Amino acid sequence: MKYCAFLRGVNVKGTNMKMADVCKVFADAGMYDVSSVLASGNIIFSSDKTESELKSILEKAMSEHFSYEAFLFVKNQDDIENFWNSNPFQKNDDLHIYAFVCNKDFEKTLMAEFENASKAENEEAKIENGLFYWQVPKGNTLDSTFGKILGRKNLKDQFTSRNLNTFEKVIKKMT
Repeated sequence: MKYCAFLRGVNVKGTNMKMADVCKVFADAGMYDVSSVLASGNIIFSSDKTESELKSILEKAMSEHFSYEAFLFVKNQDDIENFWNSNPFQKNDDLHIYAFVCNKDFEKTLMAEFENASKAENEEAKIENGLFYWQVPKGNTLDSTFGKILGRKNLKDQFTSRNLNTFEKVIKKMT
């Protein structure tokens, strides 16, 4: 089955790695047809193992190879297409739309945090088909109250996010 692993915290805040090296770690861990999409830690691969088995195997391999505490989220092709197809927001050149890949039911925690945060004009969040989406004006992602909440260390093993355009690129490369 085809999967994509979404790595958390890659090439930000001092955790720098080349995607070719990451792909080699995946291949050495038994994955095949391994390739990357962008430099933000989106690794497409094939395996006969389950998502939970893959998460454990790959986090261990990444942690050992790169000497850091790796967190990643593994989704199959249907799941990734669901991220793209469930987007509740209209495309707008002035806004970023992020989709969150997270642990089961964590979208509810994200929504509670969002609801308690101050918001910029046109900043919204919605849960659609059990998936959390965040729309934020371009240039405000890291400065927004919610953006700062997302950077908390105690949340790092719970989710990662990607601009919706990344999901489109992953789908194109998977098909």
